Amino acid sequence: MKLDRIDIKILNELQKNGRITNVELAELVNLSPSPCLMRVKKLQEEGYILGYAGLINVAKLGQTLTVFTEITLKNHRQADFARFLAAIEKVHSVVECHLVSGGYDYLVKFVTSGIEDYQQTMERLIDLDVGIDKYFSFVVLKTPIAKAQLPLTKLFPAS
Repeated sequence: MKLDRIDIKILNELQKNGRITNVELAELVNLSPSPCLMRVKKLQEEGYILGYAGLINVAKLGQTLTVFTEITLKNHRQADFARFLAAIEKVHSVVECHLVSGGYDYLVKFVTSGIEDYQQTMERLIDLDVGIDKYFSFVVLKTPIAKAQLPLTKLFPAS
């Protein structure tokens, strides 16, 4: 499926407000409601829309600790990467994991209840012997910018 400018606008609006009504969405993208709904359904069927979620103000629930961790593996065979990923996927406090280029292999984002929880998590990973050679932790002190939406209309201008 090749996306056009209107599809990108639909995706852009939905990522801003997943609870928008079809009528409101159609108005924003200059379509009538029926064709707009058909496009949204097609975007869902084709896998462009993965789902809808509520953004939670975690700070209102209680204190958390966010830690970015650089992880280097001992070995770099495909099986080593697969073993590490299989283990890290089971860690509930992992909210992002990126394979990166540069001086380490993975950049992992943890959100834990505190420093003790984070350290216990890392110790469990080391004890599991999933191939971690070394890791460096970066505790987040403040997050002045955190965007939930990507600039889709800038990334993918009129197709």
